[in-house]
Amino acid sequence: MEKSLGIIIRLTRLTETSLIIHWCTRDEGLIKTVAKGARRPKSPFAGKLDLFFEAELNWARSRKSELHTLREVVVVDYREPLRRKYVDTVVAAYFGELLAHVVELEHPVPELYDLLRRGLAYLADQGGGKRAVLHYEHEMARLLGVAHSRTSAALALEQAFGSLPRGRAACMDAVGG
Repeated sequence: MEKSLGIIIRLTRLTETSLIIHWCTRDEGLIKTVAKGARRPKSPFAGKLDLFFEAELNWARSRKSELHTLREVVVVDYREPLRRKYVDTVVAAYFGELLAHVVELEHPVPELYDLLRRGLAYLADQGGGKRAVLHYEHEMARLLGVAHSRTSAALALEQAFGSLPRGRAACMDAVGG
């Protein structure tokens, strides 16, 4: 059994009753877990798996694939304020999407985990805006070592990784940029 602190950045339906959860974890980086039976009404995961939740998770590592089996989740932060305004949800989703775009699976990135955590906390307290998006991109580029003083962080990230996530356009539209 593996254990770590993680933030849910994506949820995908696998079957009628199961979900695939994409986590950004402090110790393991980006991982994918399957929560078998999570969509059943009496599941032990009921109410514990939603976007941006931060939780202590236990999982069994798969020997055959990158999809591990989620065993237990204890939520430490539900981040309720991120669900009150559409713009905050869109910006938070972009933060997770950008992180997943630039990081390989199962590659520890504690500094990027901390950046995501700080970014989501800021959105929960202050709300989303263009300044928050640009600052997050700047910090991401700086931490990855691709920032340039003569170009924007978004351009530096795009040049380094070939593109930016598709969600950036919707994010910038939502914040008025």
